[in-house]
Amino acid sequence: MPRSLMLAFTSPTSAETEEAYNHWYDTKHLHDVVNIKGVVAATRYRLVHGVELLPGVDGLIHVSELSWTKKIRKPSDLLKAGEQVEVVVLGVNAVDKRISLGLKQALGDPWEEAEKKFAAGTVVEGPVTSLTNFGAFVDMGNGIEGMVHIADITSEKRLNHPREMLTVGQTVKATVLDVDREKRRIRLGMKQLEPTSADEFIAEHKPGDSVTGRLVDVSANRAKVEVAEGVVAECRLAGKAKSGERPQPAGGEAGKADLSSLTAMLSARWKQGAAPSAAESTELKPGQVRSFRIVNLDAAKKKIEVELVK
Repeated sequence: MPRSLMLAFTSPTSAETEEAYNHWYDTKHLHDVVNIKGVVAATRYRLVHGVELLPGVDGLIHVSELSWTKKIRKPSDLLKAGEQVEVVVLGVNAVDKRISLGLKQALGDPWEEAEKKFAAGTVVEGPVTSLTNFGAFVDMGNGIEGMVHIADITSEKRLNHPREMLTVGQTVKATVLDVDREKRRIRLGMKQLEPTSADEFIAEHKPGDSVTGRLVDVSANRAKVEVAEGVVAECRLAGKAKSGERPQPAGGEAGKADLSSLTAMLSARWKQGAAPSAAESTELKPGQVRSFRIVNLDAAKKKIEVELVK
């Protein structure tokens, strides 16, 4: 199978050929861009182009230098007879009078701008190009494909194969999760664009609304509150006294309890039973259902903030 292109230039005489070679090798340098035009003639290992650039000069484009993104099986899949193309000089062998050329270098590497164009969080749209056991590939344009892992296709159910949700040629939307410039890989996610319970809650409420929620976690000055099924809000709490602390009586004789009054009070409480303190009745514990007021809704961050209604 042909694996390269030979860009050959026909010489009228041997003297002109030698002069053309010497002139070209003396004046052309690596990474020079030149226009070439020729006609394909196939051989067993390569395709030969008869082109006119300078008499007696030939150049070679290996199949690997044809495209940055496409897997070219044979050069004739990409270049046709008589087609004019731009190439970059990759190497020159003056002894053998051989010139290595690259087509993809002249076209520019689309991955050079991939990190800027497809930054994490960017929403892209394109057709599904192929399906595999582990995911789906999406055409992002300019020869770049992104991969949606099977776990990132949908959050509705567990998929055994992407074909349960997708078909080749189907246009899908996805968000960019990660770009690996070195490995030339872009990871996409579709389920990240699906509306969540938090999205629906935020759309249906506004700051100032009163809601009922269940405390799921309580710390020193913050609490997490489940305000709807699967929707958790943050609640900032007022500072609480440290456990074991008791208010100190005022100094002086006025702050000392009268012994007889204290004895009478203890006796009465023993007979009636101790009443719960105000602190005990207002203490927040996980599992309690309380009333809250919405303070802030952040749709972009899917964040909900509430305050306790006393």
